[in-house]
Amino acid sequence: MQNQLLLIQDVEDLGRSGDIVTVKPGYARNFLIPQKRAVVADKYTLRLQAKLQEERAKRAAEDRKEAEELAGRLEGKSITIEVKVDPDGHMYGSVAAMDIVNLLGNEGIKIERRNVLLPAPIKTLGVHVINLKLKEGIPSMITLRVVSEGYIPPAEEISETPVQE
Repeated sequence: MQNQLLLIQDVEDLGRSGDIVTVKPGYARNFLIPQKRAVVADKYTLRLQAKLQEERAKRAAEDRKEAEELAGRLEGKSITIEVKVDPDGHMYGSVAAMDIVNLLGNEGIKIERRNVLLPAPIKTLGVHVINLKLKEGIPSMITLRVVSEGYIPPAEEISETPVQE
């Protein structure tokens, strides 16, 4: 038997706030209702549904604006990470989505791990294009350079910044 629920919060891969969804009883009983992400849909929740949909529409407009601004800041962005390699040039470990989130966080750009679309951790040196899916589905991409520790960039890559004495 399926349960009909009114979502109070957005639930990934299920629906948005204000949607009425049909889920299996165990999912409703064990996750959605205890986490206060949904309530049982009945005739009394229809007014709540309209209110939730209005709030969701306002929040969606704000989220879209923020995501488009962030996508503009990320346009053409290139970040570099140094990793340890063995004498043959193979990496110890890998670069995961959380590493990318931390690198961007160090540069003042806040994103979440779920925004990084990385099918598998990066295990090779070189230049990799990383796709991002920001709020409201706004796509973006950055370039990640994975280099070995102690890497000295070629002269044309070194920016000329004055050294303070």
